[in-house]
Amino acid sequence: MRIVSGRYKGFQLTVPKSGTRPTTDRAKEGIFSHLESYGQVQEAQVLDLFAGTGALGIEALSRGASGLVSVESAGQAGSLLRNTFSRLRKLSSWDGETSARTVQTQAEKFVRSHGQRADTASQSHPQTSENPDIAEPGFDLIFIDPPYAYSTEECEQLLQELAAGTLVNAATVIVLERSDRTADPTIPTGWNAAQIKNYGETKVFYIEHD
Repeated sequence: MRIVSGRYKGFQLTVPKSGTRPTTDRAKEGIFSHLESYGQVQEAQVLDLFAGTGALGIEALSRGASGLVSVESAGQAGSLLRNTFSRLRKLSSWDGETSARTVQTQAEKFVRSHGQRADTASQSHPQTSENPDIAEPGFDLIFIDPPYAYSTEECEQLLQELAAGTLVNAATVIVLERSDRTADPTIPTGWNAAQIKNYGETKVFYIEHD
C-alpha cells in the first residue's frame, strides 16, 4: 500500500497482518479528488479515526494538509503507524512545520473525551477541552473508516457524539466510509450528507453542517 499523490507520492505504508481494512486506491483517489475539488484538503487540520495504516490521514498530509491526529486502538497497528510517522519525518520532502501524531485509544473514547460543548457553530475553531493531554483544535477534515462489522447504530452514536463535541468547527467535513451492503446511518441534526458516492463496494458519505 502506498501514498497515491502529493509530496509523499509512492511512500510505502506498512499494513498490519490482521485487524485493519485499508481503503482501496480506487476509493482513496475518488475521495481526494472530491475533497480537492472543493479546496477541503490544503492547510486542513485532519483527524483520522480508526486510522489503521494511516492511509487516509497521510494522503491528506501529502496533498497539503497541515496537521494530523491519527487515532488507533490496536496495539500492532498503532506501533506500525508511529514507525510510519518516524519514516516520513526522515524524508527530504517532509515539511518541518507539519504536525502529525498518533493517539492509541478507541475512537469512541477519543470523541467522548472531547464531549459536549456550548453552541460554537459561529466560530471557525471552537474551544477545546481544558485537559492539555487531550486538547485538539476543531478539525477541518475528519475521516471515519471503521471496520465493516461496525454496526450502523454504532456509527450513528459516534456521529452524534462527534457533532456535539469540540472536535468539529463550522466548516468541518466528515468523511464516513461504509460497506455498500450496510444501512445508511441517520445524520445528526444540523448536519447533512452533502454527497454520497460509491467507489466499488465502498460507500462514502460527505457530511457537512446544514
